[in-house]
Amino acid sequence: MTLRTQPEMSTLPNQQYLHIQRRLHDHFGSLHWWPADSPFEVAVGAILTQNTTWTNVEWAICNLKQAEALSPERLAALPVNQLEAMIRPSGFYRQKAARLQNLATHLLEDWQGSLADFCAGPLNDARARLLALPGIGPETADSILLYAADRPSFVVDAYTRRIFERIGLLQGQEKYDEIRRMFMQSLPEDANLYNEFHAQIVQLAKTCCRKNKTLCADCPVNRECSFAKRGSSSVTQREFRNT
Repeated sequence: MTLRTQPEMSTLPNQQYLHIQRRLHDHFGSLHWWPADSPFEVAVGAILTQNTTWTNVEWAICNLKQAEALSPERLAALPVNQLEAMIRPSGFYRQKAARLQNLATHLLEDWQGSLADFCAGPLNDARARLLALPGIGPETADSILLYAADRPSFVVDAYTRRIFERIGLLQGQEKYDEIRRMFMQSLPEDANLYNEFHAQIVQLAKTCCRKNKTLCADCPVNRECSFAKRGSSSVTQREFRNT
């Protein structure tokens, strides 16, 4: 009789997602993402992180903190040229300044400055309100809901696509909302679980499942991964267009 030291991954897709999350949690532990002092700071960071790295966002957030501008009231009142200068490290600073002040003004005028109230109520309604704001796309909206408002709305990013295409659970042509729905239908409705899973996906992408050179031997889910099973150690953009 052959003994197995680890369970094989279920053939049922809705069990595979939770199985992978457990593997990642066993490997990385709880990562306690998103780092911020307030929910509004999270929302600001979610907008600033569009098309840039987190390191650049940290510089911009530091500038805003030094100016004590991380509240809807203070941010909305800033002269736009000052706000642009503060968030310049994050890139696309003119567009992002307009988006930040639009969010702050909307909260003040319609929600008494309360991000919690804005994100309350049925999840689909809260998400629709965010998506109606200029410059707020699905990933930013879900980041605000999950990390700022503690709502169970799964975040899909480029790392998620890269990893789950390589594993074989995505084909590469799925749209954002389709991928989000696959995760949410396959996992318990738990904001903390979604939070940890997304943070663990990001960590895996940065440490093992990198864009141009993978470290499959070190990956905690290499036994479940079609790419790792092929024995490759690198990947080209041509092979994975969406990475």
